[in-house]
Amino acid sequence: MSPLRDKYAIVGTGKSPLGRVPDLGPLSLLEVAMKEALDEAGIPNCEVDGVICRGPDDVYSHHQLMAARLGINAGFSTTLDNGGASQILSIILAVMAIEAGLAAVVVCGYGRDSWSRSRARSGRSEMTPNLVPADQRPKEHGPEFGYFGAVAPHALGARRHMHLYGTTRADFASIAISFREHAARNPDAVMREQLTLEDYFSARLIVDPLGLFDCSLVTDGAGAVVVTTADRARDVRSNPVLIKGFGTFNNTTGWVQADHMVATSARESGQRAYSMAGLGPQHISTAQLYDCFTYMVLAQLEDYGFCGKGEGAAFVNDGSLKLGGRLPTNTSGGQLSEAHVEGMLQIVEGVRQLQGRYEVDGQVAGAEFALISGHGGNAVCHSTLILGRA
Repeated sequence: MSPLRDKYAIVGTGKSPLGRVPDLGPLSLLEVAMKEALDEAGIPNCEVDGVICRGPDDVYSHHQLMAARLGINAGFSTTLDNGGASQILSIILAVMAIEAGLAAVVVCGYGRDSWSRSRARSGRSEMTPNLVPADQRPKEHGPEFGYFGAVAPHALGARRHMHLYGTTRADFASIAISFREHAARNPDAVMREQLTLEDYFSARLIVDPLGLFDCSLVTDGAGAVVVTTADRARDVRSNPVLIKGFGTFNNTTGWVQADHMVATSARESGQRAYSMAGLGPQHISTAQLYDCFTYMVLAQLEDYGFCGKGEGAAFVNDGSLKLGGRLPTNTSGGQLSEAHVEGMLQIVEGVRQLQGRYEVDGQVAGAEFALISGHGGNAVCHSTLILGRA
């Protein structure tokens, strides 16, 4: 048994407004989310001594700016840079910092004004396609051939999976449609309109085989959580959720090496988290997976052991991902339909499901354990978090 299992808890969650929020920059968005998380826990800023966050890459000393805005003199603070794997890593690092005696209460979060930035960068109206940003213009072996951005490598992974296992675009559509159904019940979701199979196939291709509805949203938004000890959690205002296990793993030799496109580092990251939690995939009540693209959901379902490798298509087509299914997944709509906040909202949703905060039509019945994932760092880095009801 891991000595860290059940020793720490998440005691507060927060979100900023999501979608198109031009009046709030990345720091203000995260300030809103962090303040909401602290207010929910009933913890004043004078009792917070840790700040771990991630924001736009061009914001220098992001964690210092956030601590200053919150009026916190931090015993431990830092900014992470591991893409979509960073948000779970912030919780892992918070646990390590508290365990080491460097802090007692840590607020973790992510905020970015992606929609507003894309409009400012293009210099055009929202109805006009963006210009290619400077960092994606022709340079050595890549963008000049159309290989830029996150879509291209994931599209190659999707095509490889299709070749090996017979997966089809209709299988990816099942994921997008299931998550849109969840978003329709979420008043905070950016995309709540019904998505049909016809809509999916009518939409333009972005990078074959991934189309518009295979891709996560471009949104402004932020999310935050508060981490402290399970002992301290007994005194907070909110219903705490226990940190059962976590893991991380990086296939840093590259996305195109070995079988990394179809057997991602979710496999090793998940094994570490399961081992720490003393649980297996059969115990998980709900999954909140990093859905930057529909393909990554399918690959992670296999790599986390919810089904065998190559069996993801059958799993997503039998209703397993829906509320009432075997594994209700991305129950807020995920990054495909709620908002893309680099996985931070998946953590918020996992906590809230275990707290039982939703009405019947949005609540996973009897939710006891949640698995949450993070994926990023040029498609090679992964992190896993398993939470349990207190």
